Amino acid sequence: MSAFRWVPERQETVPPGRIVRLPVESKCLRGNPLGDPDDRQLPVYLPPGYDEDSKRSYPVAFYLAGYMGIGASKLGWKPWQQDFVARLDGLIHRGEIGPLIVAFPDCFTLLGGSQYINSSSVGAYDDHLNLELVPLVDRSFRTLRSRESRAVLGKSSGGFGALVQGMLHPETWGAVACHSGDAGFDLCFLTDMPRTIAEIAKSGSVAAFLSSFLARKKRSASQSHAVMSLAMAACFDPLPDHPDGFVLPVRLDTGELLPERWQRWLDWDPVRMIPRYAEELRSLRYLLIDCGTRDQYHLQFGARQMKAALERLDVPFDYDEFPDNHSSIDYRVEYSLPRLYAALELR
Repeated sequence: MSAFRWVPERQETVPPGRIVRLPVESKCLRGNPLGDPDDRQLPVYLPPGYDEDSKRSYPVAFYLAGYMGIGASKLGWKPWQQDFVARLDGLIHRGEIGPLIVAFPDCFTLLGGSQYINSSSVGAYDDHLNLELVPLVDRSFRTLRSRESRAVLGKSSGGFGALVQGMLHPETWGAVACHSGDAGFDLCFLTDMPRTIAEIAKSGSVAAFLSSFLARKKRSASQSHAVMSLAMAACFDPLPDHPDGFVLPVRLDTGELLPERWQRWLDWDPVRMIPRYAEELRSLRYLLIDCGTRDQYHLQFGARQMKAALERLDVPFDYDEFPDNHSSIDYRVEYSLPRLYAALELR
């Protein structure tokens, strides 16, 4: 038996911030098509010293979780690594960022996610974020209440959400970081359609597949990826009058592409959105795009396509590819947050 013992590295005492959980009763989500709850919680990180200096106001960041995640999932214990709060405490303690308020929205849905956009088949999650959560944080805490002092960042679907928020709402967000965000849809979504329709075929219909999926005690990776495809269809190409609320952009029997349906998805591909929102992106105080070089969803190619589009349009941005895949990359916030913070107005 090995005598090796893992001993955590000794850490000097780091003053802790604290989490406040705000109750949210959302008018924007009330009566949403999927029947998801309109009463939720918004965890908010308050930095060390917040309670001691009642005259100081703080910049704010919103962290958007990836598909099948919520903001609160970033706050729990993780093996052999720090949670988000410990990372924030450490960044502030080391002087890599100043004191910062961070909000962690819950935009989960019955289909596993919302992409942080409005959909007539999913719900008004863009409105929920911009019209409800941002004002709620400003009312509840001593924030610097302007886009110049507000950032949004996220990973995967949250990275997509952060980037799209910067394009759609530059009046709200002044700095954006997109970690491994959904982009280059031909490679990251379309390539998964054969597996999706194969899973649906086992149940006979989309409705039967979803009913079976939700009833299961354990779900396979293939089943979960199929639900992700359905969630994207509901977000990007909502059809509220259709019995399912959406259709996939391929035929379920032959897998043939349905060009009209697929175009609705492509309209939301950040690679194709960038030229339409170049001025809004230029107005940002800071923009970061990064991605692992071995991303399982091929998102490094979408990131490279976004890089090329931004360069063609002379939009200022930072870009970084790092030697990793799509999983367990929360540590990348230690790269982005100092850059976001440095770009924000602090008074």
